[in-house]
Amino acid sequence: MALFASISLNAQNSVTTALKAIEENNKTLKALKATAEAQKLENKTGIYLSNPEAGFNYLWGNPVDMGNRNDFNISQAFDIPTITGMKNKMANERNGLVEWQYKAERMRLLLEAKQYCVELIYFNALKKELEIRLQHAETIAAGYQNRLNSGDANILEHNKAQLSLSAINGEIARIDVERNTLLSQLKRLNGGIDLIMDDYQFNQEQLPLNFDDWYVQAEQKNPILAYVKQEVVVSQKQVSLNKAMGLPTFSAGYMSENVVGQKFQGLAVGVSIPLWENKNRVKQANAAVVAAQSRETDSKQQFYNQLQIQFNRALGLKNTAETYRKSLSMANSTGLLKKALDSGEISLLNYIVELGLYYNMVNQTLEAERDYQKAFTELSAVEL
Repeated sequence: MALFASISLNAQNSVTTALKAIEENNKTLKALKATAEAQKLENKTGIYLSNPEAGFNYLWGNPVDMGNRNDFNISQAFDIPTITGMKNKMANERNGLVEWQYKAERMRLLLEAKQYCVELIYFNALKKELEIRLQHAETIAAGYQNRLNSGDANILEHNKAQLSLSAINGEIARIDVERNTLLSQLKRLNGGIDLIMDDYQFNQEQLPLNFDDWYVQAEQKNPILAYVKQEVVVSQKQVSLNKAMGLPTFSAGYMSENVVGQKFQGLAVGVSIPLWENKNRVKQANAAVVAAQSRETDSKQQFYNQLQIQFNRALGLKNTAETYRKSLSMANSTGLLKKALDSGEISLLNYIVELGLYYNMVNQTLEAERDYQKAFTELSAVEL
């Protein structure tokens, strides 16, 4: 039991190490991170004071003896401090949306990588099992070759042993193709860097005892739900900002006017009243709040139902895998079959048939364990 626990822990560490490497090396995540940083800067753009405006006028007098006129002015438009603060807070909330979107993409990519790892562990385990079967088949084939040479066996029995050996070799070749494909997929996700995973034991993942209690934690960690929740916050703040944008905008500055023998200078103050520019903006913002709230409600309901389906599926697959494991531990009679074959109590055909039943049970056990692991991986994606 201690050895099995050690192997399972090593498998888990290997998967964790692989996912950590992918997170560091994946070029898509790097591009998404750079895009997120650019988006955050864009959200912070345009929230400060508008540019100051300067003007100069040079006017010729008519008739000429009137002289010329020089005007100079500089002004700065500004919102009331409340609006400036609201724009800054809105930018921060939008940056929160960008961050949750990145985390959702990260979770999706790491989930894909972990599913590949689960498939790879399954094929590693299956190949290890087939290598043991190959040794047995080679021993049987060699024995019947010797018996055929000595006249103690006929050609039909010899051919059966060779066919059994060829079938196992063909299955190993097929598994190698699948393994290489999965390793290539992991290499692609790891930024073109090879990942080596020789694990053949799954970690014994435990389902939560109570779905509803576990769901509360999963809901808080899910970046997609956090994103739609943040959308509601952003939409509500946009309503407040759009209402505030209905307030006047002020400007202040300096102005001077020079004419022949006269000079005027002083302060210039202006006000802009938004009578038409912001029309329907508040209505649109209120409609956006309703839409965001609807998306949040729908996403929560969909997430709950989807997780409940996944939980029930994972639970069923877990029970199936445990049943297979128990049956397998009680039905291993390969040693007895070999002794019966060697003593002549059963024919080679009966030996192959009986052994095939046991091998089929082993394959089904590995498949059930793989299916459970994939279901659990999808169920616990929020933990990635």
